Amino acid sequence: MQGHGGGVCGLKLPSSPLPCTVLAHSIVAMSYFFLFVAILAEVAATSFLKLSDGFTRAGPTAIMAVGYVVAFYFLSISLREIPTGVAYAIWSGVGVVLIAAIAWVTQGQKLDAPALAGIALIMVGVLVMNMFSKTVGH
Repeated sequence: MQGHGGGVCGLKLPSSPLPCTVLAHSIVAMSYFFLFVAILAEVAATSFLKLSDGFTRAGPTAIMAVGYVVAFYFLSISLREIPTGVAYAIWSGVGVVLIAAIAWVTQGQKLDAPALAGIALIMVGVLVMNMFSKTVGH
């Protein structure tokens, strides 16, 4: 099925035996996978940012730099299909939760009741946006 964009379903893709809806869902699913990879890379990079000790330790600094490059590369790919505000909300919300959990486990960071409540609200916000917002591509 040819679309108006010169490819399949209006996308710049070679011809495909798959129906447009299957292809479109696959592309969106891959975009969310790329966003997930970006989040994991950013969380790893941020964890190594602490270990870099103000960029005075070469190993952790190098891992941090590579992690941020990987994170922003995959974020940029995910933005082809996911609206910027939605992607950034997911990126920052999930990132905050994961970084807080990692810092709690590996660095002994204390999380009091208000911190845990705030983290819970962030998680609920990301879930509400993804489950109910019409701006999120499902």
